[in-house]
Amino acid sequence: MIRRRTFISLLAGGLPFLALRSFAQPVGRIVRVGYLSLLSPDPTSSGGEFFRGIREELAKRGYVVGRNIVFEERYALGQADKLPALAADLAESNVDVIVAGPTTAIRAAHVATTKIPIVMAFSGDDPVKSGFVKSLARPGTNVTGVTAQVRDIAPKWVELLRNVVGSIERVAVLTNPAQPEHASYLSVMQETLPAGMRLQIAEVRQRQYEEAFAGMRKEHAQGLVILGNVLFTQDSGQLADLALSYRLPSVYLFKAFPDAGGLMSYGPSHHEIFDLAAEYIDRILKGSRPGELPVRQPTKFELVINAKTAKTLGITIPQPLLLLANEVIQ
Repeated sequence: MIRRRTFISLLAGGLPFLALRSFAQPVGRIVRVGYLSLLSPDPTSSGGEFFRGIREELAKRGYVVGRNIVFEERYALGQADKLPALAADLAESNVDVIVAGPTTAIRAAHVATTKIPIVMAFSGDDPVKSGFVKSLARPGTNVTGVTAQVRDIAPKWVELLRNVVGSIERVAVLTNPAQPEHASYLSVMQETLPAGMRLQIAEVRQRQYEEAFAGMRKEHAQGLVILGNVLFTQDSGQLADLALSYRLPSVYLFKAFPDAGGLMSYGPSHHEIFDLAAEYIDRILKGSRPGELPVRQPTKFELVINAKTAKTLGITIPQPLLLLANEVIQ
């Protein structure tokens, strides 16, 4: 059984947010907020979901579109090579703040301007190593926001598979070697791997998913962990279908996976990320300097289980695990 306290306490030691929360009236002028995403504006995509969530949280703080706030949205539709031009366009339009995510979009915005404040809506990479900030406690640049370095929860993905599969010895891990953080995830998983269990690393750079899953079958994988990656999030539906086709119980970082038919997800609460990003935008618009606002890490994590997929796979989800789940998809 996985203890609830274990789940909710992960990363709870994150840095405190020094700026006090404020739901007072917004600034008394029309503000212009730029939004830069690698993904699509489609509401069902992560890009669209993040923008909608942040906009809703800003509305709670009194920002009404057309009355006191205007959004300038730029989407690369999954084509990273378009981000520099989109970021430059936002910088030239002289918006008051740029909200960017994921890491590739943040990098493009950071290259485009060192003057306009940039709020990281979501960064899976270390913002210090990426050069966006000097430190998490005191960024010292025009960048601040939310980082979700979730390598500490990587062992939980393996633990989840053990809870639903029972006796499991071979776990495949789908990874993109182009994402530097994946090496540290794998290191943590190897260090905490239970005795008698081994990992099978399946590297994918250019959507060679069929080959990867065929390799998993050849190595007799009994479960699959999919590491967080923009490409994998975009292809959640395809990955969920393949996992089901190959009868592999699978877990991913984001809810998009079980929503698309995957078995489980365990990762940061999107609502908390939306709320934090909106808080940064609000504080900056009211005069706070991004370089003085510490970067935050999520403290709330959510477990989502697709019960229909479990039934198709012939898996009975333990009742204690169902009770721990934030959402069970029937």
